[in-house]
Amino acid sequence: MQRREFIKQGAVAAAGFAILNSSALFAGNLQKVKLGYIGVGLRGRNHISEGLLRDDVEIVAICDTQESSLAACRQQIRKAGKPFPKEYTGGTDAYKKLLERKDIDGVIISTPWQFHREQAVNAMRAGKYVGCEVIAGLTVQEHWDIVNVSEETGVPYMTLENVCYRRDVMAALNMVRQGLFGELLHLEGGYQHDLRQVLFNNGKQPYGGGVEYGPQAMSEAQWRTEFNIKQDGDLYPTHGAGPVLQYASINRGNRFTNLVSFSSKARGLAAYVEEQSPGHKNAKIGYKNGDVVTTQLNCANGETVLITHDTHLPRPYSIGFRVQGTKGIWMDVAKSVYIEHQSKQHDQWDPAKEWFDKYDHPLWKKYESQATGAGHGGMDWFVFNAFVESVKQKRQTPIDVYDSVTMSVISPLSAKSIAEGNMPQEFPDFTRGKWKDRKNTFALDDSGF
Repeated sequence: MQRREFIKQGAVAAAGFAILNSSALFAGNLQKVKLGYIGVGLRGRNHISEGLLRDDVEIVAICDTQESSLAACRQQIRKAGKPFPKEYTGGTDAYKKLLERKDIDGVIISTPWQFHREQAVNAMRAGKYVGCEVIAGLTVQEHWDIVNVSEETGVPYMTLENVCYRRDVMAALNMVRQGLFGELLHLEGGYQHDLRQVLFNNGKQPYGGGVEYGPQAMSEAQWRTEFNIKQDGDLYPTHGAGPVLQYASINRGNRFTNLVSFSSKARGLAAYVEEQSPGHKNAKIGYKNGDVVTTQLNCANGETVLITHDTHLPRPYSIGFRVQGTKGIWMDVAKSVYIEHQSKQHDQWDPAKEWFDKYDHPLWKKYESQATGAGHGGMDWFVFNAFVESVKQKRQTPIDVYDSVTMSVISPLSAKSIAEGNMPQEFPDFTRGKWKDRKNTFALDDSGF
């Protein structure tokens, strides 16, 4: 797409987009983005690493309640030879002092899920761009709170969903836009990843084995396991849903209308603990989260979507993408593509790599060298860069607040569907009707991705 046409389409999108109403916020450009980090555990320090590599980013403040996380962060910064940021600690409200600073342009939030809504709302009210790790909130109302405050303040909110920028995912998006799959009919994705060593450890190293969780454990096992004990639903829908939003132009000419979820019995976590430590008390917990949770969604334009959460069982990692249309299909697990009348043989798969090499997304071709070595195969560079460039240019983030809450709210909606005996749930229209006129410009231009 020519840049002039991109700007024209962007203007059309902005015309129906309430969050771009703050002229003061979006005036001018920044030479250097000054960031504050709320939460510098393992994921937060991944974002610290990305910030330390850039000359246009200054890390001016960090906040965490745990000295071990702050100490590890200091070591990172010392090794990079960068100035030490101001530290905020002492309790879960310590981040509010960080938000009082006038020299912070944006914040990266990487705290446990239960803190995201409050921290994001307060950051937006303080005028700071928000880049927040998943998920956005724990209830449907918390998702509405984030939308309402973003619209009220004019401050952008971006879920840092890195899988939207995975190389094969973006190549598939390129193929979708060029019509290789024809008219889309069905899409799949999810989070299918053995997390048993994430949810339990020995309190000495995060993924080093063990069967403990809670205060005596380390990293995510301190808090994430509790959700698997107490809640039945898709706890982590955004890895699969984020790219699906782009394929199906959700919130931009299309929308989710309703969903229904199903949950298998929960056996995996108890079996894992029993195998690691026979007779251990944590093997006797009545884990509530089903080992495989599936959520089916309908779209306004007639497509169906299946999102799967599968993290308690032995299995290789896979997002499980499937993009299927009237002319062809991509299956992530099979790493295969079939395009009718174009594949090498009728009714036989081609290796996906052959197609993705040919239709590699232009942004990956251009920025491959910068992304090389970044976390999660380079996609961490892309999502961090998208946030930083948005702050620097004082423009809307490419994954905006509507996208962010749409991919995240699947979690509480799925829990409600399961609790009500697999009853369908109406999907909120967070855009309040603006989805009909908004345009899908994700990754069409390199001025902010």
